[in-house]
Amino acid sequence: MKPRRNMKFPHRSQFVSGDGGFSESVSTPASPTAANDGNSDKVALKDNTQNVEPSEYEKKKQTFITRTIWTLVMISIFFGAMAAGHLYILAIVTVVQVVTFKEVIAIANVPSREKKLQFTKGLNWYFLATTMFYLYGESVIYYFKHIVVVDAFLGPITTHHRFVSFMLYVFGFVFFVATLKKGHYKFQFTQFAWTHMALYLLVIQAHFIINNIFEGMIWFFLPVSLVITNDIFAYICGITFGRTQLIKISPKKTVEGFVGAWIWTIIFGLGMTNVLMRYKYFICPVRDLGANIWTGLECNPNPVFLPHEYVIPVWLRPMMLGHGTMIVAPMQFHILAMATFASLIAPFGGFFASGLKRTFKLKDFGETIPGHGGITDRMDCQFIMGFFSYMYYQSFIARYAPASVGDVLETVITSLSLEEQLEVLNGIQKYLIGQGVAREKILNSL
Repeated sequence: MKPRRNMKFPHRSQFVSGDGGFSESVSTPASPTAANDGNSDKVALKDNTQNVEPSEYEKKKQTFITRTIWTLVMISIFFGAMAAGHLYILAIVTVVQVVTFKEVIAIANVPSREKKLQFTKGLNWYFLATTMFYLYGESVIYYFKHIVVVDAFLGPITTHHRFVSFMLYVFGFVFFVATLKKGHYKFQFTQFAWTHMALYLLVIQAHFIINNIFEGMIWFFLPVSLVITNDIFAYICGITFGRTQLIKISPKKTVEGFVGAWIWTIIFGLGMTNVLMRYKYFICPVRDLGANIWTGLECNPNPVFLPHEYVIPVWLRPMMLGHGTMIVAPMQFHILAMATFASLIAPFGGFFASGLKRTFKLKDFGETIPGHGGITDRMDCQFIMGFFSYMYYQSFIARYAPASVGDVLETVITSLSLEEQLEVLNGIQKYLIGQGVAREKILNSL
C-alpha cells in the first residue's frame, strides 16, 4: 500500500485540546519573542551555574595552593636577602616592624573615624617614628661608633642622640594632651595606651633582632629557624598522635605535639649549629654593611664556636660507650637552651596573639600575605624569641673588650680639646714610628 501524500501529522510533543482536536498553538511555529525567551532561560541557567558556590574541598584546595605558593615566595626572599648581605636582612626586619605595628594599631583605631579625631592616627605614627629613631640610633652608635663619632655631621647628633630622642617624644606627649577632646577622653587615652603597648611588644622586641644581626648572622638565623621548625613539627606531631588539649585559648594545640616538637627542634638545632659554625659569614660580627655571602667576613671566632675538651661525669660514661672525655664546641650546649625556649616559651607569644584576636573577634591580623593572614600572624612567636636570644647572647656568650676603637675615639673627641687631640695624634704617631712602622704607612692611614 502506497503512503498517502500531503498528509500532515502533529508532533508527538504537541498537546491535545480539550475537545479532542489538536491545539493550534502547538502547530504554529515559535515566534521570535518565544525564541528569545528560550535563550534568556539558557543564559539564566548558565549564570546560575557560574554563581554556584565552590565546595568546601575546593576552598581548602585553593587556600592550600595559595598558602604554598606564598610560603615558597617568603622562603626565597628570606634566603636571597641572607645571601645578599646584612643590610637586606635589616631592611626586611624594619618592614616587618612597621607592618606589624600598622596591623595591631588598626584593630583599635577603627572607631577613630566615627569620632572624627583627625590626629589619632597621626600620633600613632609619630610615636613609632620617634621610637625607631631612638632604637636605630642606639644600635648604629654602639656598633659603628668608630665611624659616626669622627663624622662632621653625625658627630654632634651622636653625642646628643638620647636627648634629641627624648625631646621628640615629649613633643608628641604634649601634643597628645593638647588635643584631648571633651567627650572622647576615654577613647583617646585607650588609644594612647594601645599605641605604647604595640611599641613595646612589637617594635622594641623586634629591634633586638636587629642587634642580633649586628652580632653575627647566626644569632639571627638560628632563633628564626628554631621557631619555624618548632611550629612545623608541632603541627605534624599534633595531627599524628595528638590527643590531649594543651591550652583552651588555642584548641588545636596538643600536649603530644608540644613535646614532640620540642624533641625535633633540639635535633634540628644541634644539626644546623654544627653546619653554621663552619662559616665565618655567619659567626662573625658585622662591621661592614656592604658584606655579603660572596665577599664573606673575617674575624677571630668567638671561643664559643671552637671545640673544647670536656670530662664526662662518671654516671654518664656508660651512655657514652665508656669514653671519659668528649670534644665539642660550647655552642652545642647553648643551642639546647635556645631550642628549649623556642619550644616551651616562644609558642606562648602565639597564644597571646590568639587571645588578642579572639578578644576583637578576628580571624587574622590582616591580609598582607595571601593564604597566611597578616605579618603579625607569622611573627607572633619570633618577637619574644629574638628578645630572648639577645639577652642570652649578652649574658652568656658575648665577649667584652676592655675598650674598643670606638670607645677610645669617643673619649678623645668628647673629652679633650683640639690641642689635646692633636697631642694624642702626635704621640701615637711617634709610638708607631718607634715600633718600626714606616712613616709612609702612617701618613697613608691618616
